[in-house]
Order: sequence, then C-alpha cells, then structure tokens
Amino acid sequence: MDKNRRRTRVQWLTALVANGYLPGWLKGTIYQGRLKSICVPFLNCYSCPGALGSCPVGALQSLLAGWSRTLSLYVSGFLLAVGALGGRFICGWLCPFGLVQELVHSPRRRRQLPRLLQKLKYGVLGLTVALPLFWRNFAGLAEPYFCKFICPAGTLGAGIPLIVRNSQLAALAGWLFGWKLLVLVLIIIAAYFYWRPFCRVLCPLGAFYGLLNRLSIWQLRLDSSRCINCGVCARRCPAALQPQVRPNSSECVRCLECVGVCPTKALLFSSRPQPVRPHTRTKSA
Repeated sequence: MDKNRRRTRVQWLTALVANGYLPGWLKGTIYQGRLKSICVPFLNCYSCPGALGSCPVGALQSLLAGWSRTLSLYVSGFLLAVGALGGRFICGWLCPFGLVQELVHSPRRRRQLPRLLQKLKYGVLGLTVALPLFWRNFAGLAEPYFCKFICPAGTLGAGIPLIVRNSQLAALAGWLFGWKLLVLVLIIIAAYFYWRPFCRVLCPLGAFYGLLNRLSIWQLRLDSSRCINCGVCARRCPAALQPQVRPNSSECVRCLECVGVCPTKALLFSSRPQPVRPHTRTKSA
C-alpha cells in the first residue's frame, strides 16, 4: 500500500473515532461526558454532535476569553508536546478538515498559492491568542473570535448538522451562521484548485505546529550523499515545496509523498539523523 492511500485511511479512521458519538448524530445533541475534558490535537469542534473530545483552539480561546484571562497550561503544553514530536505531522495525517479539503481537490486543476498569502496564518495565530485578551465588551468578557467568525471545521462539523437536526436552532440561525457558511463555501471552492488552502493560509493550529517542524523529534532527514538532485520529490510535493533543499519547511504538513517517490531513498521521516556516508552526490542530466 502506498503512503498516500495509507494516509487517507488513517485520516478517515481518525475522523470516525474522534466523532464517534452516535447518539449525537441521531438526536442532534452534543456529548458532554468525561472525554470532553480531553483535547484532540487537531481542529474538531466541541459542538460537533459526534465529537468525543475538545478542540484545542476552542478550549484555549474559551479560557482566554473568560474573566480570568487564563492561559491553559494543559492545552498549551499538550500542543507543544504534540508539535515537538512530529511538527505538522498531525496536519497531514490526522486532521479531519484536511481530509475534507483533499477529497475536494482536483490535482488536474491544481494551482499554486502565492507564498506571501501563506504567511497570513501566522497573523491568524497571533490574533487567535491576542484578541480574547485585549478586545473585550463592556462587561469585561471576550469571544472565541476564531471559532465564532472563521473556523470552517466548526461550521461543517457542528453548525450544519445541528441546524439540520434541530428546528429551533434553525429558526435562530442569523447573519453569523450565514457568514460562516460563506467562509466554508469559499474555502471548499478554493480547495478544488489549491491543495489544502485553509491549512496553508488560515489555520492557527497549522501555523503553531509549523514553527516546530525544524525542532521536532521526528522530522524529514535528507541524506545528501544519496541525493542526486533529480527533483522528483519537489515535483511530487502537493504544496510545491523543495524537500531536497528545505526538508523541514514550516509549510510542510509531512504527507511524506516525497519520501515515497525518492528513487535513491535519500529522504526519510525519522527520529534519528541520517548516517554519515562518503559524499557521492551527483547531478542528474
């Protein structure tokens, strides 16, 4: 089984397990048991009818928006630990909304995102943390602004299913739901032409994990003595990166397609540095 097919199966399995609360899907209710105190390492809305755990971004924003403006050491420490292990591996292999974008994407229609646009997610990350701290109402409270106004995963996994199953909520749906539905639709349309546009442009969690790509324990290792500079890995990379030049770019979600196509096995996703060999690197014709 090739890595791409294996990765898709892992993504499907993760989405099904993380949203496996069947009564919620059937009744349009939200699971509020003990498991909800545990964060998953990817975007997965707390209000999704099937969600068994909490979204780390939602949990972090909710605490920051409260009276005490608390920065949860559990959530921040959890994300730091996960990122320190594999960087954006979570994005590439586990995130359900990443799977949704890939299912919509058409490789034949693929276009490349402007590099400058991909820097926007770091601004979103900063605002996700900063806005609940500094932008508050007259009562001294704030909103989880990213979750409320942007997050398409919440709209798809929670907003739409709850409104479909609950007529009272449907009657209350106003401009905010319409706005978030528009954001979701625009991202889905963009995903047809661009590979994972939300992950690469707007996701604060992806931005955070990306900062840890070069520091993580498991990372892409390049054996320069094996690399023949053929460019096969760069041509295969769906994000238009150059693994042979920067194997641990912050934009890499570690789908590992480059590892699978390297003809000399010069690329490896490992916790150990590549062994030192006599340098025999040659350029392809």
